[in-house]
Amino acid sequence: MHLKIESLGKQYGGGLWGLRQFSLDIGPGVLGLLGPNGAGKSTLMRMLATVSTPTEGAVYWNGVDIASHPEALRSVLGYLPQDFGVYPNLNALEFLEYMAAAKGLGRREAKSRIDELLLLVNLADARKRPLGGFSGGMRQRVGIAQALLNNPQLLIVDEPTAGLDPGERVRFRDLLSELSTQRIIILSTHIVSDVEAVAGHIALIKAGSLKLHDEPGALLSRAEGQVWEWLAPVAQLPDLRKRFAVSSSVHRKDGVTVRVLSNEPPDPAARNVSPNLEDVYLQAIWEPGGVRT
Repeated sequence: MHLKIESLGKQYGGGLWGLRQFSLDIGPGVLGLLGPNGAGKSTLMRMLATVSTPTEGAVYWNGVDIASHPEALRSVLGYLPQDFGVYPNLNALEFLEYMAAAKGLGRREAKSRIDELLLLVNLADARKRPLGGFSGGMRQRVGIAQALLNNPQLLIVDEPTAGLDPGERVRFRDLLSELSTQRIIILSTHIVSDVEAVAGHIALIKAGSLKLHDEPGALLSRAEGQVWEWLAPVAQLPDLRKRFAVSSSVHRKDGVTVRVLSNEPPDPAARNVSPNLEDVYLQAIWEPGGVRT
């Protein structure tokens, strides 16, 4: 299994580019695509899922151009879009039967596969409940089940944990980890902890361009020696946010503990600390003046 993205670009009306000169080679495992809202993640996901066609560049699945031959990928693709919706009056079983028919699965194959997937996503006991009464996390689990109906080799999930409570997010991440051993999974999100928990490789995207791509450990090493913490007066915080990339600020009775990225010590009281992925992410997207795009 190999997905190759080569100089991919998407232009919208008014000359606006949602994505430009994006290149990446992806193999089995979980790739975390990380970036702010509006960075171009969903634009990329739609092109990879053959929902949208690129303005420039190409995507190759096992050497085949998916723009010219989309069926080469569609038959082995599972896709959970950001705006995934359900039919509220159908129950989980009925909805998955409908989706299985739309994907061309035979009735006997569909029944066996749906039973297996309902167990996998922990919805077997809720199979007859109307989807309109499901929680956000349960609907997302139905979404991942429909994406897995054809046992895909490429699974694309776009902002799958947005709006979920912490417990549901952890369960969803665990499920992705279980699924990652025999397929390529692309997890697109702006939530750093989701990527940190499951991804073997991480791609950081900003303003439609690829900024960084590497294993988590290699990305962390880029910020080594550049992360500082100290206790600062609360009144200094606005100015610090303008001058530095501030990755966290914890208010205390005697001030605020700030964590900033800087090549040099930002304050005489600052001490060097080990970087985390939040620091690396902020380092990639921060601009002077505190603008984060």
